[in-house]
Amino acid sequence: MSSPISRKWEHAVVTGGAGFVGSHLCKALLDAGAAVTCVDDLSTGRPENVAPLLDRPGFTLVQANVAEELPVRRRPDLVLHFASPASPADYLRLPLHTMQTGSAGTSNALTLAHECEARFVLASTSEVYGDPQQNPQDERYWGNVNPVGPRSVYDEAKRFGEALTTAHAETYGTDTCIVRLFNTYGPGMRGHDGRAVPTFVRQALAGEPLTVTGDGRQTRSLCYVDDTVAGILAAAAHGLRGPVNIGNPSEISMLALARLVVALAGSSSEVRYIERPVDDPAVRCPDITLARDKLGWEPRVGAEEGLRRTIDWFRAEAARD
Repeated sequence: MSSPISRKWEHAVVTGGAGFVGSHLCKALLDAGAAVTCVDDLSTGRPENVAPLLDRPGFTLVQANVAEELPVRRRPDLVLHFASPASPADYLRLPLHTMQTGSAGTSNALTLAHECEARFVLASTSEVYGDPQQNPQDERYWGNVNPVGPRSVYDEAKRFGEALTTAHAETYGTDTCIVRLFNTYGPGMRGHDGRAVPTFVRQALAGEPLTVTGDGRQTRSLCYVDDTVAGILAAAAHGLRGPVNIGNPSEISMLALARLVVALAGSSSEVRYIERPVDDPAVRCPDITLARDKLGWEPRVGAEEGLRRTIDWFRAEAARD
């Protein structure tokens, strides 16, 4: 298999760049020699995520709501649209903001890319597959989504964003790519964002019971953030329009994940079962054949190594507080 494709970018705009994945993208692009404009309204992104980048040459932080405006002074050759509440705790708290970011925000980012003749990458999600009846999920699968359930504000915002991105490419010839991200985790996550990995790690380090929903048999596929970023940049560098799955095809149950976190953290925490959320997917696992074949990409960091790094980061953060 070939190595992931690389390409030299002069100036990248990253919407949602103060978020978890967005901030890692900003750093990777700066490390590769690109100037980066991070646009974020800080509704869910954290200033701390980009604080180490503020003094780096070529980095600019712009606080703005991309659904209302996208104030970028320098012409980009790459636009990465990653603005959106992404955790259930956030999009359930900000339902209209989530949908506006996925609709008007996506439109504004596409317009910027088109006017500047820039490559455009939409951060979509495995949530477009809903509670899938096919496992693993490949990009041809249309999904099983409740359009009016509590998760629909996020699921449908992303599905609309994909449709809008596709229509923009077909109507205006905009150079677009759609990446569907699967359960990314790693340093920089918020302990209370509601997702399984940061929740379990925070609870394990505090000696609290790990709250597993339902019977814990539902599965997820965890992709370490460095691998996710490498996949996104490989997709950006390629001419692929997508959608393309970026995730780790190793599937793990939530109960097994909880027990693994406890073991790696050296914790004495026990598991406590709580009610499972409405429309919570029973399975989640990407088919990454397309990413392997077209991009030469696949994840390299295994669950144990990635979780160790994540636990170490959370432990260091707690020591600073």
